[in-house]
Amino acid sequence: MASFANLEGQNAVVTGASSGIGRAIALELGRAGAHVIVHFRSSRVAAEQVASEICRLGNRADVIAADLGVDRERIRFANECWNHDWGLPTIWVNNAGVDLLTGDAAGLHYEEKLQRLIEVDVKGTVLLSRDIGRRMRGAGRGVILNVGWDQAAHGMEGDSGELFATSKNAIMGFTRSLALSLAPEVRVNAIAPGWIRTAWGEHASDEWQQRVLRETPLARWGEPEDIAKLARFLVSDDAAYITGQIINANGGAVR
Repeated sequence: MASFANLEGQNAVVTGASSGIGRAIALELGRAGAHVIVHFRSSRVAAEQVASEICRLGNRADVIAADLGVDRERIRFANECWNHDWGLPTIWVNNAGVDLLTGDAAGLHYEEKLQRLIEVDVKGTVLLSRDIGRRMRGAGRGVILNVGWDQAAHGMEGDSGELFATSKNAIMGFTRSLALSLAPEVRVNAIAPGWIRTAWGEHASDEWQQRVLRETPLARWGEPEDIAKLARFLVSDDAAYITGQIINANGGAVR
């Protein structure tokens, strides 16, 4: 086991972990030695595949379903994770979010998309973080990691740009404040990814492919694994002096 960003023996929860960035983070934390609860909303088969891969790495994994936009499911999920047989979670990654580009929400009207983002991305992240953060503080330790968006602070044209900027700015501002509320026992940070090749990026038009290369100094799409490696560091003890920060992971883009 490598000594850097070693998570051996720690218990982690990753929401929205059945695909994309969440999947990559769950696998990377498992690779670093953590036992991982893989959260999903509807993609059980995909979540179980992630859990199986973590088990093949030599660590424990479990899958738990919940719609984090529904109060009773979110509360049940938090309690189930906190009272898991493995022991208390020391790492909590809030990655779950509404897929407005390729998921079942893509066909909704603007107002409906906004409502779903508020329910899942914003309310889900805020209330889970407050709940779990207070429990972690009572236990004397813990790390919470949220997921923002690098363009939220600068803006991007179009409906999706407006919607994601609204939700991700809320999450990033909340992250900074929660870090102050929970210090020094619990660290809270956020990663702000740039252009990452998830499901939408794999099928984006040539115009978007060229835009990504043009706007990214490293001249390539980011991969989910790029975000996962950063997440592994930020939740580890090697990042023990980092809290209340929004870390851009965007290939050097400055907009």
